[in-house]
Amino acid sequence: MEQEDTPESLRMAADSDRPRGILTPSDRDFLLGRKTDYTEHSKKQKRNRIRRRVRNAILDFSLLFEYLEERDRKTVFDPDTEDRDAYTQGITDMLAFLHLGTMGYHTPFKDMLSEGVGKAEQRLAGSNYRMVTVEFNVEPVGQIDVDAVIEKLENEEFAQLTDEELRAYVRLLTMSEAFAPEATRETIEERVDEFADQVTESADARERKLEELTN
Repeated sequence: MEQEDTPESLRMAADSDRPRGILTPSDRDFLLGRKTDYTEHSKKQKRNRIRRRVRNAILDFSLLFEYLEERDRKTVFDPDTEDRDAYTQGITDMLAFLHLGTMGYHTPFKDMLSEGVGKAEQRLAGSNYRMVTVEFNVEPVGQIDVDAVIEKLENEEFAQLTDEELRAYVRLLTMSEAFAPEATRETIEERVDEFADQVTESADARERKLEELTN
């Protein structure tokens, strides 16, 4: 895969000049198909080395969690403004990789996620008595009644729309030939200030009404 063929969201991750992380620059070129003069034997060796590094990186996170200083952790998760989208994509893909990789693992992903969040909360509180409930469910989005969704939108019954209907409707909308992302963005941007003003007016009206009721 040539540099110009790399998706925009992966440009920073795929940069050949980026210092090594879990993957070396050579590993990245191998995975991206930039270098193709490997023999079958050398390909096998390359995959083995990548697998070993990933496994050892997973073990390293136990040391990072326990011993990396807070200031260093904060610095890692405080990228320059122009790099934030790439790091957000990296974190998202890291979670996707873990979820996909642990399917069939002897400990369910949701249990490890729950325990991990719990440990982080205890670290923040400085106490083992800090206990939280972590909910993680994967519910497939099924078929929706498009006419019913459109009727709700036309009647401004937004509170009646379910998350499942919204996600499915947006996905179907983007698949439509009539959908124009740039035009849609321009239209939405034109209405943002109006929407914000209406939200503010609504909040002010609520506060006035609450004050009347409580005085």
